[in-house]
Amino acid sequence: MKPSASRSRKSSTSPQADFLVIGSGVAGLRAALELSREGRVIMLTKGHPLQSNSIYAQGGVAVALSEEDDVAIHRTDTLRAGHGLCRPEAVRVLVEEGPARIQELIRWGAKFDKTDGKFAFAREAAHSRSRILRARGDATGNEMVRALMAQVARQKRIQRLDYHFTVDLVVEEGRCCGAVVLDEASSKQFIIPAKAVVLSTGGAGQIYARTTNPPNATGDGMAMAFRAGAMLQDMEFVQFHPTSLYLPSSPPFLLSEAMRGEGGQLRNNKGELFMQRYHPLGALAPRDIVSRAIWAEMAATRARHVYLDVTHLGAEFIKRRFPTIYATCLRSDIDITEEWIPVSPSAHYMMGGVWTDINGATTLPGLFAAGEVACSGVHGANRLASNSLLEGLVFGMRAGVTAIAFAQGHAFPELSSRAEPPQPTGEATLEDVEKLRSSLRRTMWGQVGVIRSRESLIRATAQLSRWAQLVARFSTTRAELEVKNMVQVAHCVAEAALWRENSVGAHFRSDCPEAKRPGWKQHSQLRIASDTTEPRSAKKRGVVVALQIRQPRARARSSRRP
Repeated sequence: MKPSASRSRKSSTSPQADFLVIGSGVAGLRAALELSREGRVIMLTKGHPLQSNSIYAQGGVAVALSEEDDVAIHRTDTLRAGHGLCRPEAVRVLVEEGPARIQELIRWGAKFDKTDGKFAFAREAAHSRSRILRARGDATGNEMVRALMAQVARQKRIQRLDYHFTVDLVVEEGRCCGAVVLDEASSKQFIIPAKAVVLSTGGAGQIYARTTNPPNATGDGMAMAFRAGAMLQDMEFVQFHPTSLYLPSSPPFLLSEAMRGEGGQLRNNKGELFMQRYHPLGALAPRDIVSRAIWAEMAATRARHVYLDVTHLGAEFIKRRFPTIYATCLRSDIDITEEWIPVSPSAHYMMGGVWTDINGATTLPGLFAAGEVACSGVHGANRLASNSLLEGLVFGMRAGVTAIAFAQGHAFPELSSRAEPPQPTGEATLEDVEKLRSSLRRTMWGQVGVIRSRESLIRATAQLSRWAQLVARFSTTRAELEVKNMVQVAHCVAEAALWRENSVGAHFRSDCPEAKRPGWKQHSQLRIASDTTEPRSAKKRGVVVALQIRQPRARARSSRRP
């Protein structure tokens, strides 16, 4: 039985269900609703249920519902943003099924903004049509989660366990059949068996010193899936949002791309408009281009930020269109109706993650994934703005349908063994954990950030290898387990970035700025492998790369499809 590093004790009071959903954002909630049609569902959430990335999604949800739009145009925009590395079939599924999922959500009570009785569609960078639905101006994710949670609350077959941290997946005879869970209140660990498990744990922005993600975005799902033997793909593609509020004493706060969509402009610390020098679309260029342009301006002017200027849009419009952003900035003594807003890039979204097919199935039988934790192939090398909430709905439902089909062919797992929970070593103090967390985030920001190089990536992977040995003993508290997961995911990101010797989408190598070098359409793929014969970073005809993540050896291979 896996996991080898995290064990649990048998408990006669452990809850049981047919299906286990780990995470409670848009993807997890939609998956749980689908699963409840066929069996009992347990939803696990670490911490408070309203701390998911979905809650903080401001800009909106992209969907082809307006009179000027259609799914073919949405598909073209998504493929273009992905720089040739999207999976076309996954994009087709997203744009074709998206309208039905949004209409379903509206029937469940979601309220999107309207003007004169019609939906008020907005436009964001790299969209050729106005197709962004929004709620309460800049609280779209919050509204979608509210509607989904209300629908979940009506289902008697869904049981929610908040403040329960998932330590690891349980694998027996090559099948994922449950999870090891930490009760955050009692600090006790136990196993929850299930016929099928759906991962919807979100992203990993916290591996970076600057991120728009909430504190709980520590890559837990990616790390536990990797340890269980599932394959990760495209981990080098981390999207950096160009405009997050820059205040030295405060964490970054996302300033929605919709602000530029409505006419906001970027200025350097000399007050100059600069984006036209970098791209014909100016401030509406794709996110990766805008982020690098801001980075270049900061370097050229020796500044820690640039400015986002929306003062010309009018005070009443700003307050009505961006109420959350206006109020948040005002609490920091910045009146965005009268002042330029200091901004700089921050880690925002993981395009890579646990590989899935277009139905949410991973390479590990019994394990399914949806949302930011997954790599469905929709985003390629760069996510089109506001596609993520739609992805959560579409593929959350698909993962649920596929998990049901899998469970119908498998009996409820009778786990053959139980082990005692890990005993505290007494070595890791809270100070140790927090110091390592801080050092990791600074290293990733400086060495594996907006602009990378072979030299910086080699330094990062060497340091991450050392930290991997250190966190092997972290096993008992949520803080320890999160840092352990962060090191695991950060190492995968750095190794994949070192392997990809070209620049495409959100991945930019200063030593390899060319986009279309030989093999550029191949995908980085990492998984635990049993063999230890291949040397680290040894390429075989551009097809195989061996990566040393931790013992046992992890292999990254490149192919168009697994």
